[in-house]
Amino acid sequence: MPDSPRDPDSPRIAVFDAYGTLFDVHAAVARHAGAVGPDADRLSETWRAKQLEYSWVLGLMGRHAPFWDLTEQALDYALARYPGVDRALRAPLLDAYRDLDAYPEVPGTLRALRAAGWRTAILSNGDAGMLERAVASAGLADDLDAVLSVEAARTFKTAPAAYRLATERFGAAPGAVLFCSSNRWDVAGAAAFGFRPVWVNRKGVPEEYPDHPPDRVIGSLDALL
Repeated sequence: MPDSPRDPDSPRIAVFDAYGTLFDVHAAVARHAGAVGPDADRLSETWRAKQLEYSWVLGLMGRHAPFWDLTEQALDYALARYPGVDRALRAPLLDAYRDLDAYPEVPGTLRALRAAGWRTAILSNGDAGMLERAVASAGLADDLDAVLSVEAARTFKTAPAAYRLATERFGAAPGAVLFCSSNRWDVAGAAAFGFRPVWVNRKGVPEEYPDHPPDRVIGSLDALL
């Protein structure tokens, strides 16, 4: 099980990023890989990269938009970047993104944490509608105490206001929150905010932000148990 919070009297709270951490962001293209063709992996990587880029640019401008709108715009860019992919796949790909697969260890990890007395939550850039459908389709609704969207803060991670949603929801100090993300930039933002960040480095990629290190590095979420 994860280490107890630094203050033994603090609540035990585990907060998870959604996309890339609980849900496989490449599952949508993978479901249609045969139809997409040889550019499937590149299309999926570009779609994800642009989705995040758009959120960071808006955040720096002090503006906000539903994450679903950015997801659509990013797919449009990716399809334009790879014109060999049939644009008729746009609607099926977007529909698949609404129902992304959870990583295999996710349900068991969440249930084990809650059985051990931890409160669990999602904190995501995804808008509320996206998250509600993703959680429902993955069968995780009963395994979470809260599903938090940055919509409420009108910004995106890594803005401190986005992470503050979790501390406000649970009435806890940042140091009481174990925050898990597969996105290294998200882990850096969580560390800067004062969370106890865990980097879920599923692909074994190199370190990027040594000045904002995680408390732990794991290969999958079941390593928390």
